[in-house]
Amino acid sequence: MNRVLRVLALTLSALSMSAHGAESCDVQATEKKLAGAAKASFLKKCQADAASNTCDAQASEKKLAGAAKTSFLKKCTADAQPAPTKSAKETCESQAVDKKLAGAAKSSFVKKCIADAA
Repeated sequence: MNRVLRVLALTLSALSMSAHGAESCDVQATEKKLAGAAKASFLKKCQADAASNTCDAQASEKKLAGAAKTSFLKKCTADAQPAPTKSAKETCESQAVDKKLAGAAKSSFVKKCIADAA
């Protein structure tokens, strides 16, 4: 029973840390004055790093090592990833529409925006 409660507490802690991590990443992006594809790229990496740290802490708590730890970290990190959002191309095209770009200017902007996102 104690083990179940401990696992439940860890799970709730991880969920709150993930939510806080996402919030923290958003604050950092705002402080850096990031927007568009650059912000999306930053948030994706920041949230992945936060998830990785949370998963490492859980693996340590469970005293996992070797293949068991590797397997746990892989699954934990994949589960912690946010649902996919619009692709970089869709985001960049949306920004081009917002900027009322057309023709060569739109093509150039979208191409550069996608490259920056990668």
